[in-house]
Amino acid sequence: MPEISVIMGIYNCADTLREAVGCIQAQTVSDWELLLCDDGSTDRTAEVAAELAASDARIRLLRNERNLGLPKTLNRCAKEAKGAYLARMDGDDRCAPTRFEKELAVLREGKFAVVSCGMSFFDEGGTWGEKQYIEYPQKTDFAGNSPFCHAGAMMRKDAFDAVGGYSEAHDRLRVEDFDLWFRLYQAGYTGCNLQETLYAMRDDRAAISRKQFRYRVNEFHLKKQIAQTFHLGGKARLLAYRPLLLGLCPAFLYRILHRAKARANR
Repeated sequence: MPEISVIMGIYNCADTLREAVGCIQAQTVSDWELLLCDDGSTDRTAEVAAELAASDARIRLLRNERNLGLPKTLNRCAKEAKGAYLARMDGDDRCAPTRFEKELAVLREGKFAVVSCGMSFFDEGGTWGEKQYIEYPQKTDFAGNSPFCHAGAMMRKDAFDAVGGYSEAHDRLRVEDFDLWFRLYQAGYTGCNLQETLYAMRDDRAAISRKQFRYRVNEFHLKKQIAQTFHLGGKARLLAYRPLLLGLCPAFLYRILHRAKARANR
């Protein structure tokens, strides 16, 4: 039985999938399985994934008959998972070879349900920014953005199962990770962030174009619920409107603001 189950929903990432999987294969911890679930890709993603699965017995390929979205796809992977810990990874990103080793060491101590790390941002021109997270997020820290890097996170599977995994509700699309952290903390679990940049997220024009306004609305409603549930006060309720304001910004202006903030953290 592998100790870590890596769950990865893949969709139209044929050109980047080998590199992402290669980062997992290069981990200093080798006791893992990788569950790839193709979510109805229209390019060669499923074919590339099949080749990877055929070359490494630790990799299993699942396929959705049609596109179901990330929450349902990740839940399907989690149901198939055999490990005590669930690690996330996206099919177009990269991570450091010591990521699993360092995150696993924290989770084995038994104090936290989730551990993540800092992340950098890159595109075709190279690394251009970075983001660090609060080391020990408290409920008050939920007033801002998500307190954990989702794709760079590792979780205890028993805690994940205890809160029902990812919400598949339509109003949680694109904020399913933030919602999961919210429900974990609501149930009494906590997490931490390693103060190291161990994950690299591809963040280019295509990524920004996926931030549709309806997903900003989902984030708004979630933040309002978090502020009310955790009794965070008026400032948090005002901050809930921030996603709506960002969603109204022209794409070029949002890109400038987003990159300026990430570069300031480098």
